Amino acid sequence: MGEEIEKLIKELKLRKYSQKTIEKYASVIEKYLKSGKDPKEFLLGYCDKSRSLIRGVYFALKFYHEKVLNKTFSEKIPLAKNTIKLPIVLSKEEVKGMLDITKNIKHRLVLSLLYFAGLRLDEARNLKWEDLDFNRGLIHVKKAKGDRERVIFLHDKITKALEDNGLKKEGFILLSERGDLYDERTVQEIVKNAARKARVSKKVTPHTLRHSFATHLLEAGADIRYIQSLLGHKNLQTTQIYTHVANKDIMKLARLL
Repeated sequence: MGEEIEKLIKELKLRKYSQKTIEKYASVIEKYLKSGKDPKEFLLGYCDKSRSLIRGVYFALKFYHEKVLNKTFSEKIPLAKNTIKLPIVLSKEEVKGMLDITKNIKHRLVLSLLYFAGLRLDEARNLKWEDLDFNRGLIHVKKAKGDRERVIFLHDKITKALEDNGLKKEGFILLSERGDLYDERTVQEIVKNAARKARVSKKVTPHTLRHSFATHLLEAGADIRYIQSLLGHKNLQTTQIYTHVANKDIMKLARLL
């Protein structure tokens, strides 16, 4: 079994899958091999789980059979469709409240990168000084999801947060006092604590700030294709979810009554 998992990991690495995906697929396939079940029977064990989890297990099985075993994955297993789950979005006042209440300048920098650049958690963590172009006012996001590099604007608020920190201009930007790279849990706690102190009643995660970034741009009149590019979405359909939560047109309808 160990050899099979090792083969799987090598194939995933060759195709530049993220470390998270590698760990998830390896865990699924290890359980699958131990179970002794066929793919359909194995998937039935997840029928009471979320749609996204079922899909993840299915694609792990498909990858293993096709890329590791070099076999046709002929199982026609109907995948549960994802329901449209609207993202939680903060108001500009709520974002400002979180930033104002955060006195730790490094923590304020974390919040600024997540909101004013719309970065994913890992993108913010892996950002380096060399990725910032102060002359042109740009951020080059290199460690992006799916290896899809992109360029976004360097907001003045981020520049100000960087100046306040007075950090050395080399290597990773988000480092602890001990010089260690911030881990996921640290970033999550920074966001959670800022929301709690600002008395934001919504459930706030690092991705909530990214959702808010996109929605606020859309509400301000930005073209959705520009927003797609800034977020690094492969498909426009992914970006269009924000049209369901932007209140610009909703408020126009309210004024008709």
